[in-house]
Amino acid sequence: MMFSKKEYMERLRHVKKKMNQKGIDVLFISDPANMNYLTGYDGWSFYVPQMVVVFLEEEEPYWFGRAQDVNGARATSWLSPCHLLSYGDEYVHSKVKHPMDVLAAWINQHKKKEKRAGVEMEAYYFSPRALQCLESGCHQMTFEDAHLLVNEVRMVKSDKEITYMKKAGNIAEVAMQAGYDAVKEGARVCDVAAAISHAQLSGTAEFGGDYPAIVPLLPTGVLTYAPHITWTDEKIKSGDPVIIELAGCYGRYHAPLARTITAGKPNTVFKNLSEAVMEGIEAVLHQVKPGIKCEDIEQIWQDTIARHGYCKDSRIGYSIGVNYPPDWGEHTASLRPADKTILKPNMTFHLIPGIWLEELGVEISESFVVTANGCELLSNFPQCSYS
Repeated sequence: MMFSKKEYMERLRHVKKKMNQKGIDVLFISDPANMNYLTGYDGWSFYVPQMVVVFLEEEEPYWFGRAQDVNGARATSWLSPCHLLSYGDEYVHSKVKHPMDVLAAWINQHKKKEKRAGVEMEAYYFSPRALQCLESGCHQMTFEDAHLLVNEVRMVKSDKEITYMKKAGNIAEVAMQAGYDAVKEGARVCDVAAAISHAQLSGTAEFGGDYPAIVPLLPTGVLTYAPHITWTDEKIKSGDPVIIELAGCYGRYHAPLARTITAGKPNTVFKNLSEAVMEGIEAVLHQVKPGIKCEDIEQIWQDTIARHGYCKDSRIGYSIGVNYPPDWGEHTASLRPADKTILKPNMTFHLIPGIWLEELGVEISESFVVTANGCELLSNFPQCSYS
């Protein structure tokens, strides 16, 4: 296990406190990151229905998944064997059966008094059909949205979680250096992606890497105006800017990092935009500390780049931690206007204030942990990509 049973129990205590406040008797968790957070379960099985079920009155949750994944739950979670429930392969991708029918039948047989249930309505891997089967099978229960209930507990990390994220930050440095080394005039963008991916999984000499929740993002040339582009097999031309956004991942904990580099001498517009972004990042990081609000951080950024004649109408960062595809964000706090989340020690964020113009974009980012008096970067890699 990645953590002690004591730490898992403490996480459960905080989750049950929130359940009690909301009047929820049973919580159905389908977000793989939340399942991992409470039980340690780690497997590429989220393409089929699975759940962790937390009963307010029981000390230990239940894991529910495909029968062939039970051994994976035994290997990675702290749960007792009797708390590992499963369904047969005849339910996998069936047109007439659904795994939630099995779970609902088990609940009806063993649990009679639970009346109010919470489900993660906006979890990526929780389908409308799954909810329909649970509601029809557990007709004695009323279902309500408990989206982000566990995510909010995850926001403040333990010291051990921070240790894992710092390891992820080290891996991000290695992966970014691999990307830098591969960006050359005439190189194919797909080969840059390959070099990054190899470094992400190889990790460092001391510890290996895990697969990140998002593949390397590599908008190149004119495509830098479009965030979230992956890669092509086209060759890099002299003067082309290349955005590299990636993450180091260790034990499912992420430390994202973005830089923008040019193959050859950059043009004046690129240099001016890069300098504005770097100045904005420095201003923000200088002001991060416990007690400041997310919206206040975003305002510092806007005030700084406005002096350079730029503005940005999208958020500049978000909370990060343990996660699975397709996203490494925690979906809770965002560095944007009207987000009044107050920063606390051991919260972790990806600060990514990219600016995208009509034919050019620049992304430079830093992942940081809030400390008692300020913040600490999870990676140490030069921001400037030109001389």
